[in-house]
Amino acid sequence: MHMSHSIEKSSPLLKSSPERAIEDGQWKPLGHMTRSRHGISLSSCMVPFLPTLLTGTNRDNEKQRLPSRPTAYLDGLRGFAALLVYWGHHQLWAHDGGVGNAFELAYGYDSKYYFACLPGIRTLFSGGAFCRQRLFRALWDGDYAGLGKCLSSAVFRRWFRLYIPVICTTLCYITFLHLFKITAVPERQGSYRAELWNWYAEFKNFSFPLRTGGEPWFTYNFHTWSIPVEHRGSLAVYTAVLAFSRLRRNARLVGEVGLVVYLLYVADGAHYAMFIAGMLLQDLDLLAIRNDLPRFFLRLGPFKAAIMTVLFYASLYLGGVPSHTDNLQQLRDSPGWYLLSFLKPQAVFDYKWFYLFWAAVFLVTCTSHLQWLKTFFTAPFNQYLGRISFAFYLVHGPVLWTLGDRLYAAVGFVRDSHYENCPWWINRLPLPNAGPLGLEVNFLVANLVLLPLTIWLAEVTTRLVDEPAVKFSQWIYQMALD
Repeated sequence: MHMSHSIEKSSPLLKSSPERAIEDGQWKPLGHMTRSRHGISLSSCMVPFLPTLLTGTNRDNEKQRLPSRPTAYLDGLRGFAALLVYWGHHQLWAHDGGVGNAFELAYGYDSKYYFACLPGIRTLFSGGAFCRQRLFRALWDGDYAGLGKCLSSAVFRRWFRLYIPVICTTLCYITFLHLFKITAVPERQGSYRAELWNWYAEFKNFSFPLRTGGEPWFTYNFHTWSIPVEHRGSLAVYTAVLAFSRLRRNARLVGEVGLVVYLLYVADGAHYAMFIAGMLLQDLDLLAIRNDLPRFFLRLGPFKAAIMTVLFYASLYLGGVPSHTDNLQQLRDSPGWYLLSFLKPQAVFDYKWFYLFWAAVFLVTCTSHLQWLKTFFTAPFNQYLGRISFAFYLVHGPVLWTLGDRLYAAVGFVRDSHYENCPWWINRLPLPNAGPLGLEVNFLVANLVLLPLTIWLAEVTTRLVDEPAVKFSQWIYQMALD
């Protein structure tokens, strides 16, 4: 996993864009169903399946969708990170083995020099990986009853919010594979009934966040390995908020820093350190709004622009940490990483997560203070990607393993499995393999189809699955209240 992946799924942005927008009353479903004398019109039924650019009703509400929250840039950051995850997974799949390994190695490693592996640039090719404000407002106001209500609602709804989209998308995927007899990832069971049982046997364990053994992967979508991590990270944040809720400001900040240090340097918990660090950053941001930051931060004010610029470039460099294996010696042998390799704590087993932790924290920190970077992430396209990012993350794998695998075979990226799984597709549309690694003509042409298709499916999934999952979790919680 790489930098964008760590940001997308391991950073503590505990609320998705649809979730916050629905709660704020800013999100309106595209195309309300209109009834004619004979019932719902066909055109109305088709609206959920139309791309946003073709939906006039969406344009009418565009002003309401423009970023208005102070943290709107985080939605764009999440969306852009999701795009990098997509790009990185497609690069590795199309260039599987051989030269493809270069995406996870440093520039100049083994005397190989690729443009795509340059520091900073490599992050764009390999991909990479805040706590709710209401919790802190209740905490600072001494509203412990309100804090308890927020935590109760958040903990209750979290499972439904995360796993309902996984359930729906994976069931649709296996149904598609069996309906059209497609050979892809994973290998099909002998019958649809056997597939459903195998799916259930895996999912019931996968969706238990406190499990201590078994495979971390969900066969029906390997990329969802981070969903249980997201769930556990959410629980860690909620528990920390509760634990620190009655502490003085400085004691609370020291507690948050101490917990990050423990998770990063004492225990092998870099994933959860990202969540707690996000909680700390949110706490500091809201303290700044209230002009209540500790004096130490005020002294750094004159140097803020320089510090944030340095953090930005440091995050780009650290986000490109070589990650082909977890062998520290390989990192030490990588040009530009020898001295940095000695920073890895003994506690961290897979070293890349240590460097990705700092890359993600630096990027989130500097984005909130560098106006040009904030402007980039609040651009309409990044905000749009932020709204569909969860669904984009869930559907990009199935598209890659079905149509993507075949298109790459057709344009010349042939791998051994193609001769068995889809021999008809091999070199059906041979295109030049010319261009820099990762930007070859045949790769780019294939993505002229794959990227728009994936974005469209993500948009449909957001409307038909992600938004309803948010509303359902809210509804069931309200129904269960006294």
